[in-house]
Amino acid sequence: MDIRSSLEGLKSLLGPSATQVAPQPKSTGAPSGSGLGSDSATFSSAASEVSQSASDAGVRMDKVASIQSALAAGTYNINPAAIASRLVDSMLASHA
Repeated sequence: MDIRSSLEGLKSLLGPSATQVAPQPKSTGAPSGSGLGSDSATFSSAASEVSQSASDAGVRMDKVASIQSALAAGTYNINPAAIASRLVDSMLASHA
């Protein structure tokens, strides 16, 4: 599989609104001519908006931190019936 042709295909899908992001330099001890420092990532405008929305005032960081710690500890429990009910309610509200 040719990575370059796959990247070109991805660029054509993302269109002109894609944003180029340069990688953080890594100290791997590899010679500078090895090409390891030439990686980059491309994010669509939608991905950029999602990452920026995390800094909005509507995000309850205390809630996010408590969920992250529960996930890490393996103690986070979900109620599948409540999730299904909210999904159905949301879908019905969007079609009303």
